[in-house]
Amino acid sequence: MTHSMRTETHTPHVGRGVGRRDSAARYALLPLRVFLGVTFIYAGLDKLTDSAFMKASGAGSLGDTMRSVRDSAAIPALVDLALKSPVGFGYAIALGELAVGIGVLFGILGRLAALGGALISLSLWLTVSWSTTPYYYGNDLIYLMAWLPLVLAGTPLFSVDAMLRRRRRDDGYR
Repeated sequence: MTHSMRTETHTPHVGRGVGRRDSAARYALLPLRVFLGVTFIYAGLDKLTDSAFMKASGAGSLGDTMRSVRDSAAIPALVDLALKSPVGFGYAIALGELAVGIGVLFGILGRLAALGGALISLSLWLTVSWSTTPYYYGNDLIYLMAWLPLVLAGTPLFSVDAMLRRRRRDDGYR
């Protein structure tokens, strides 16, 4: 007896005789995707418009924040790297958050965008929120875990990725 393995990467459409449970499973990641996308867009815009954040020193600045967490960070070298150019690092984080949020929300290179979000959350967890006690009070670890399903699954529904995949399939490419 021969067994076959399903190798399709696209999600079947709703109207193909699937039950509610299958339909719910297909849409399960959409709320997470919308939440993370909107949150990271907001976080990026918030940083870009906060004049105090984008400074090397002063109340509310990224520079002062990094100096205050340096000794308690899991990887102080990451903090030292950020402190070489706090303003440049601030713009990199803000633009990265904006790109990740847009990518995940609209499904543009969804897995890559989710991986970027996971890496941003990992770097923030290992630096800024590492010393939070108990560990589950630190939101960066929770964001890191929230990104992982999207890294694995991508953005298969209501996305530019899905539209391009459908177009390639319709044109005869697999």
